[in-house]
Amino acid sequence: MKLDLDKVKNTGQIDFLARQLVDGFITGLHKSPYHGFSVEFAEHHLYNSGESTRHIDWKVYAKTDRLYTKTFEEETNLRCQLVLDNSSSMHYPTESKGKIKFSILCAAAISHLLQKQRDAVGITTFSNKVELTTPISSTSSHLRKLMTLLEQLFNDTDKNKSTSVASVLHEVAEKNHKRSLIIIFSDMFDNPDELEDIFKGLQHLKHNKHEVLLFHVTDKQTEYSFNFEDRPYEFIDLESGEKLKLQPGQVKDKYVEDIQKYYHELKLRCGQLKIDFIEADISGDFNDILNAYLIKRAKMK
Repeated sequence: MKLDLDKVKNTGQIDFLARQLVDGFITGLHKSPYHGFSVEFAEHHLYNSGESTRHIDWKVYAKTDRLYTKTFEEETNLRCQLVLDNSSSMHYPTESKGKIKFSILCAAAISHLLQKQRDAVGITTFSNKVELTTPISSTSSHLRKLMTLLEQLFNDTDKNKSTSVASVLHEVAEKNHKRSLIIIFSDMFDNPDELEDIFKGLQHLKHNKHEVLLFHVTDKQTEYSFNFEDRPYEFIDLESGEKLKLQPGQVKDKYVEDIQKYYHELKLRCGQLKIDFIEADISGDFNDILNAYLIKRAKMK
């Protein structure tokens, strides 16, 4: 499912749109002829031989000829921390705040999926420091609080907030004492000279036995391919405020070469650390994000 992020302006839409994304995604799964992995939502999971028969749902068995047992809310299978980059570069393109909107909607949808599966979820936001961290819980009331938090993040208008990915990763690794799934939404725009420090932060997460899913959020047309009309522009660094006037054609080849080298190195090192690196283009399909999460979730069972 694709959304026009320019039209997502009413903050009250976040929870509603996230539910729409999840409902459409689940419907698509049920219609799919492929069954490489399955997902049992809500209060049931397939009965496994040797389990107690106490909670078998015989009504479901009568309809499906398959044994399902009831799962209760306090049964939590997974702890997940959603980590959202809220630095100024994530508010690009400035007209639509596309990258942060995309990340917020994805985080909201994944939160709903986690809660449907009775998994526990929490949210951390950061720029050059951790801005806030919530507890990790699986309750419905907690999910409502997370949606309120994401609504507030949607409205954040603070400018010139730099990024410090490495220090934040170390802090997240230390604060999550139990093994968790850490899902990061970030453009990873940090000082290129600090790339090694970022890898040390990611390595810290893995050393603490966390599973990591990194969604690399970009506006691919402009940030990766540098596709602008060849006319004079004034480019503004959203984190420092620095301005530069030039024609894109003057720098495009060098820019594309450098950015591809940076992204390649990032992806390569994530692969070496066994971290799932997913390219998340804000003009792409939200279902691709939910699929990537679900595949990762299935691997952890």
